[in-house]
Amino acid sequence: MFRGNHPTRVDEKGRLKLPADFKREVDEKYGAQFYITSLDGKRAKVYPLRSWEAIEASLEKLSPMDPVRKKFLDVTNYYGQMAEMDAQGRLLIPQLLRESASVKGEVNVLGSQDHLEVVNAALFEAELKGAGEVIQLSESDLAAFAEKTMPRQ
Repeated sequence: MFRGNHPTRVDEKGRLKLPADFKREVDEKYGAQFYITSLDGKRAKVYPLRSWEAIEASLEKLSPMDPVRKKFLDVTNYYGQMAEMDAQGRLLIPQLLRESASVKGEVNVLGSQDHLEVVNAALFEAELKGAGEVIQLSESDLAAFAEKTMPRQ
């Protein structure tokens, strides 16, 4: 399971060097094949191929004519490309996605359970801070989380 935040860089050629903690988990559990995509063009989502194939399997349960399935595939295919980690632990982020998400230079690699998310460090911090100076969850954020995760009685 991927967790935590590891600041790093995307080099001038668009390659992300996986942070050591994440690379260790990838080496132990997943292998070198990845599908890199986005749901909104703002974050690069780096799926070990096995995790992406689980999503594809769930899509197979939907009708090929289902509009939600079609839109999901349209967006994830538009931004997405297969990638293979090189011997130095680097992955090439697709150019279209690098540009739309400003994923270049300083980035944060965030663990997101079964995949990694790569975000522009400055833009991400500004988004989290919002109007304040502190990165935190609001009372309403915590209440919404509790409502969605606590068992109903």
